[in-house]
Amino acid sequence: MRSAPYVWKRVGFALLTVYVSLTFNFLLFRVLPGSPVSRISRVPNASSELKDALIAQFGLDKSLGEQYLLYLQQTLHGNLGISYANRQPVIDNLVVAFSNTIPMVMTGTVLALVIGIVLGVASAVRRGGYIDHLGTNIAVLFYAFPTQFLGMMILIFFAGTLPSAGMSDPFAIGGSGWENLVDRIRHMILPVLTLVLTLFAENVLIVRSAMLETLGEDYILTARAKGVSRRRLIRAHALPNALLPIVTLVAMSLGTIVTGAILIEVIFSWPGIGRTLYMAVLKRDYPMLQGGFLAITIVVIAFNLVADLIYFKLDPRITS
Repeated sequence: MRSAPYVWKRVGFALLTVYVSLTFNFLLFRVLPGSPVSRISRVPNASSELKDALIAQFGLDKSLGEQYLLYLQQTLHGNLGISYANRQPVIDNLVVAFSNTIPMVMTGTVLALVIGIVLGVASAVRRGGYIDHLGTNIAVLFYAFPTQFLGMMILIFFAGTLPSAGMSDPFAIGGSGWENLVDRIRHMILPVLTLVLTLFAENVLIVRSAMLETLGEDYILTARAKGVSRRRLIRAHALPNALLPIVTLVAMSLGTIVTGAILIEVIFSWPGIGRTLYMAVLKRDYPMLQGGFLAITIVVIAFNLVADLIYFKLDPRITS
């Protein structure tokens, strides 16, 4: 098939990117100053025997090449090591963190995409009108605000009426499944709202730009001259041909779902992947950081690969 070389080329490039990322992921934490062993050895009454035992346990007594080969072997077998902080397998910690992050960030990202696409299309169709000016100005305003500023402002204004920390009420004991679900949703409102306000502005501006470019094409003017209705013109002609940048937008947003929103999770104490990596940095939990970065890298590369294949499906002229 004509598409087979393109597909295999993109898959090969994705695998090469994963390998390069895997190598950098290994080297990055070996060039940083200090180590968990040096940190633990500063504990009062920590003996030199304890330090030597920890060095042997973590494999730090081996050469860099041996550590690298061992790292590749363990990674290929799905063993990402043991967390220095809680002595649990890194893969188990990542599963728990991702299971907490995905519902919250997925909800906020999908809402931001829907709002951004609808408002961006409306702004492009009503260019120069009241909807365009209002939507664009609001988008630019929120785009300029840092995430931490929006999160803190929302925390200040709504902390007295909605839960502002964690993902459940620690004092709720023995509640039914429905009550626990409602409690989880209430705790999710503020971080989701912050995420929506952070993401939707960029979506509006990208979709509006793509739609304006498409609406200026000659075939759109021809369709208008033939008397095609505005609704059919947008739905059947303009929007399908503006999908390429929107696909890019969706792929980038899916990457955000996996990486989590570190600042938002820290502000609202949401126990997701972002806050987990933040705590791992503070504790110098190298295996946790390596496993988290590797998982994020692989998933983001996979989303980009899917976006490339969708590009080819939407526009077969793309061959590289």
